[in-house]
This record gives sequence, C-alpha cells and structure tokens, in this order.
Amino acid sequence: MENIEKYYEFVENIIRSFGIDPTVLRGNNPGQWNLQKGTAPVWVDVFKNEQGAGYFQVMSPICGIPQNNQSEFYQEILEINHKLFGVGMTKYEEGIYLKVIRELDGLDENEIKAMFNRIGYYADEYDDYLKNKYFGIPAERSRGEQA
Repeated sequence: MENIEKYYEFVENIIRSFGIDPTVLRGNNPGQWNLQKGTAPVWVDVFKNEQGAGYFQVMSPICGIPQNNQSEFYQEILEINHKLFGVGMTKYEEGIYLKVIRELDGLDENEIKAMFNRIGYYADEYDDYLKNKYFGIPAERSRGEQA
C-alpha cells in the first residue's frame, strides 16, 4: 500500500475545494476530519487496520432508534437503503448512520469527492426526515455548508 499521507492530502485538497481550511476540520487523530452538511455531521477517516490495509470512510449519524414503531422504522430504513447509490444505512450501537467505506488502493480525488457529496446529500436529506417522522423533531435545514 502507498503512503497513507498521500490520501490525507487528497482529502485536504477536496476540503479546500469547498472553500474551507482543512486544518480547522481535523479530528483528534491523523486521518480524521469533521464536516457539516446542512444539519448533518459528516465524519471522514483515512486509516489502516491491524493488518496494514488502508481504508477511506465517510459516515454521518442520521438518527437514534425510536422506542415505538421500530418495525415500521426498520422497514423504512431498508426501503431507503434500496434507493441509495454507493452508500448504505447501517445500525451501530444505538443509532443509524450513512456510511461508505473503500480500500485506499487506486482511490483518487474524484472518487473521494463523489463519496463526500453522496454522504453529505443523503445525510442532509434523511436526518431531518427521520428525526421528524419518528422523533417529532422539526426539520431545521441550513443551506450552503460544507461537504
């Protein structure tokens, strides 16, 4: 695998293309950035696993798990998942996330930007919708933000 810092540079170039200084979005560890798309947080990670394989991941927390109507909720999550392109909804601990993950080998800036845009678009679309429908939280959309 190539040097992982090359992929850090790719991510920071994409963030700069949004007109944002990537240094202010860096997370606590190298290879982490925290962005925002409308009302949705977008987390970016470039990392190696224990075996040394490198990965690029973009995630966004969408909502929690409702106490009521869980069967309807999970069915709707599956139906939404079927409509998504190149990303998926996943349950992790007590929440629903949008996620895309890919090996670093062969990854280029165009593909990284496409993943940012897909997660950002879908997260901003579905976080408000699901929070409103299942938790009664009104949609508070803000436009023109990063990702």
